[in-house]
Amino acid sequence: MSVKETMTRKLEAAFAPLSLLVIDESEHHRGHGGWREGGETHFRIQIVSPAFKGKTRVDIHRAINACVADELKAGVHALAIEAKAE
Repeated sequence: MSVKETMTRKLEAAFAPLSLLVIDESEHHRGHGGWREGGETHFRIQIVSPAFKGKTRVDIHRAINACVADELKAGVHALAIEAKAE
C-alpha cells in the first residue's frame, strides 16, 4: 500500500471527513531537501470534517499530524494541511 493510500485510510477512520484529498506533491520538489526518487515525500491534505468543529487551527493540525505520525517518521518530509470543520 502506498503512503498516500495509508494516510487516506487513517484520516478517513479518524475524522470521518465529508471530503478528503491527499495529494502527493513530491514531483514539485525535485532536487529540494527531503526529496527522493519515487516520490511520496511531500504531501498536501485537504480535509473537511465535522470532527474539527469547535477546535482551533493548531488543535486540528496537531490531530492530523498525530494521525499520520508513523508516515512522517518513515520519510514524509513535508505536509501541508488545509482543514475545515464544515
